[in-house]
Amino acid sequence: MPVSIADAKLSELILFISERSEGDERFGAVKLNKILFYADFAAYLIIGKSITGQEYQRLDNGPAPRRLLLVRNKLVAAGHLAIRKIEYFNQTQDRPFALREADLSAFTAEQIGLVTQIIDENWKQNATQISLRSHEFHGWEDAESGETIPYEIALLSKREPSTNERKRLSHDAKIAAEALSRRVKVVPLDA
Repeated sequence: MPVSIADAKLSELILFISERSEGDERFGAVKLNKILFYADFAAYLIIGKSITGQEYQRLDNGPAPRRLLLVRNKLVAAGHLAIRKIEYFNQTQDRPFALREADLSAFTAEQIGLVTQIIDENWKQNATQISLRSHEFHGWEDAESGETIPYEIALLSKREPSTNERKRLSHDAKIAAEALSRRVKVVPLDA
């Protein structure tokens, strides 16, 4: 059975993140999930398209790729990834460890740069910290357990609109209401 492009990209990104995070004592399965999430959703916001094309779901510890365990287990079975059981603050951490170098040929320099930036920005974060931050994301807050989180939700912001934005929206709302009530004739720009 052929591997989908999305699964192939997820596989290589798992290896890349695991390889880059090897010296991070806080890196484990949860942190891997969150770095993948932040990378894909940041790419959608900045570049206009996710990196892996994977579907994300709401889990209790935050968003995660729906096919992550399946893809990760295939990497382990193929001998490309190992999962080390590490004792970390009285808990067992599943730490992914790349057994081969990631093939980055399917990624752009911008995508790899973004992933590297996210790894660096979260280096000092532990699983709890990075998970709690992901819980502030609209998509995770609004989804039910196991529900898909659409990439488009990355375009929404929690910040309050500025005074100028409120004025513009108020003005535009009045024009729209008049147009809908047919009191004002709307002429298309290309007419």
